[in-house]
Amino acid sequence: MKTKKMISKIFASLLIMVLSFTVNNVKAQAKTDCETMKDCCMMKDGKMMSVKNGKKMPMDKDMTMKNGTKCMTNGDCVMKDGKTMKMKEGECMDMSGKVDKCEKMCNDGKKVKKETASVYTCPMHPEITSSKPAKCSKCGMDLVVKN
Repeated sequence: MKTKKMISKIFASLLIMVLSFTVNNVKAQAKTDCETMKDCCMMKDGKMMSVKNGKKMPMDKDMTMKNGTKCMTNGDCVMKDGKTMKMKEGECMDMSGKVDKCEKMCNDGKKVKKETASVYTCPMHPEITSSKPAKCSKCGMDLVVKN
């Protein structure tokens, strides 16, 4: 009876550890390449987002840039001369109206190295995980980086 309780406690501890590694990995991957971004509008995951004072939020109203370009919540942009364009995934338009890839829209112009936590798992036993390279405790196979 004591053995079953001990096994269930160990299993619960491992499950909590796996979940915490997963959550930390997702948070690390969600970071942008820049510590702070310039104020801009951007297309992210098929939705228009606005960045104001480094805070990213869904774009709830049209934005007019300093050069007269108007960006709409559906991703359409109308230039001052009447030409139109559609924002593509990963594109940002800064407040001056310049369009570029989002990773180039840093306030300081410097990229900050991403710190992503890797999770290693056994190809045969996905419940076995580690934060560093190791061997599977069940079969001895090398753990591989989880995608």
